[in-house]
Amino acid sequence: MPNKVIQIENAVVSYRESVALRGVSLTVSQSEFVAIIGPNGAGKTTLLTIVNGLAHLLQGHVQILGQQVNGRDRYELRKQVGYVAQVETIDPRMPVSVREVVMIGRYGLLGLLRRPTRYDWLLVDEALEMVGMAHLAKRPIGHLSGGEQQRVAIARCLVQEPNIFLLDEPTASLDWKAQTEILELVKRIHNERRLTTLFVTHDLDALPHTCDRVVLLKDGLIVGDGAPDKLISTETLSRLYNLPSAVVDERRPHIHTREH
Repeated sequence: MPNKVIQIENAVVSYRESVALRGVSLTVSQSEFVAIIGPNGAGKTTLLTIVNGLAHLLQGHVQILGQQVNGRDRYELRKQVGYVAQVETIDPRMPVSVREVVMIGRYGLLGLLRRPTRYDWLLVDEALEMVGMAHLAKRPIGHLSGGEQQRVAIARCLVQEPNIFLLDEPTASLDWKAQTEILELVKRIHNERRLTTLFVTHDLDALPHTCDRVVLLKDGLIVGDGAPDKLISTETLSRLYNLPSAVVDERRPHIHTREH
């Protein structure tokens, strides 16, 4: 695997008349844990769609895992990229168990019409154990709390055996306890699996405390990129969010780099 896992050069993405990204360049190394923060509408999710091979670039070049991203390669690319989005409401009547939902992560690797093997189910059970959901494996997915559903979504990504782990506002709409638990789980997965991880959030309280690097995004532009302890300051965050310094100080998390 190449050391430079993600290489984005001068990317421009537009949705109709709205420009989501304006000449963004970003390089992420293997096993790096990068937090991408900024206000709503900054272009954070669009940046993840580039990495996932789903964005249409008006301009620029993208190389993921050493390969240029084009239409022919995008399906193969998405097998290697795990994606966790915000928690969404699931109908409690949906007749699908937690274990079956996690197995969905294997289907892209299995191929069309191939049935899961004993090994595939073993990976599912191991992932459920890792995220602390093994005891609810047979529970209908719609009967879980938001935090439990997010743990299942993370397990689904793990069985995909990805090289890149994308998390798009994974703690949004969760209560404080569930947020803390998800952040700790993401930290543990990164420490154990060493996946190249991009964690997107607009919420200062939901910043991962152990990221290697922070990228600040505003109005489709990267306005800051560096070590958390050097980049995250009251002045910087005040400009990023257009908030008074006193408000930023009240909500600012205690960020430090991951121990090596």
